[in-house]
Amino acid sequence: MSHILVIANETVASKQLLDTVQSGAGTGDDLVTVLAPVNAPAGGYVVYEDTRRAAAGRRLDRTLEALHEAGISAHGMVVETNPVDTVRDALATLEPPPDRIVVSTHPAEKSGWLRKHTVDRIRDVAGSTPVEHIVVDLESEGGPKNVLVVANETVVGAPLIARIRERAQRGPASFLIISPQSDPTLAHHPEAERRLRRALTILRGEGIDAHGQIAHPDPFTAATQAVEDERIDEIIVSTFAPSKSPWLRRDLIQRLHKATHLPVEHVVLQEEAAIT
Repeated sequence: MSHILVIANETVASKQLLDTVQSGAGTGDDLVTVLAPVNAPAGGYVVYEDTRRAAAGRRLDRTLEALHEAGISAHGMVVETNPVDTVRDALATLEPPPDRIVVSTHPAEKSGWLRKHTVDRIRDVAGSTPVEHIVVDLESEGGPKNVLVVANETVVGAPLIARIRERAQRGPASFLIISPQSDPTLAHHPEAERRLRRALTILRGEGIDAHGQIAHPDPFTAATQAVEDERIDEIIVSTFAPSKSPWLRRDLIQRLHKATHLPVEHVVLQEEAAIT
């Protein structure tokens, strides 16, 4: 039996990956194992893993369904290890052992895996097992955009919630909401977590793909860390009015646009428009 091991996360449901796997599989005697690593970003204090796992699980389910429809025996799971450890563990435990590995990533300018030389490290771990690397451009396939939302006290404000709704209606999008905190010495931020959970509950209740985390206290650092960790296509920053916002006094919008070369939209919350 030929056994193909596929390692992919955001690109796991891409047409290009499916075509690659199907072209490498014959009929009847092939097995495909698809593993989707989901890591906690290094810059977050509190990560809502359930939302990340759920999004990865939905993508994985679509891939397995497509492979089954093509007559290919396939199974898979979302795993909480980095891609290199995922491959190492799979080679030690899967039966029969994989005789081919396919690793799918975003293009270099958007891929955290490539910035961390993940494919080269997987090849080192794989030894004599062939490793094929495919680059998937989800934008050209019409896949969802990743929108980074930076907000703290305004995260449940009506203007931001409305802006996220409008963006979700305009085209497929997944939203990562980060809430920078003022005191990095504290292990817990109950009020910030309550606000963030409420925002996620509102959005997910409307079918919007959203997840979030409590982040580095400096919003610029928190945002640039997120861009380093994940593929980000757009940024939305939510603040109070300029007279009340220290973020705006530090030119956050302009600095983020210059540092990331991404479109940055600014949403302003007037206090009377807040959601309690």
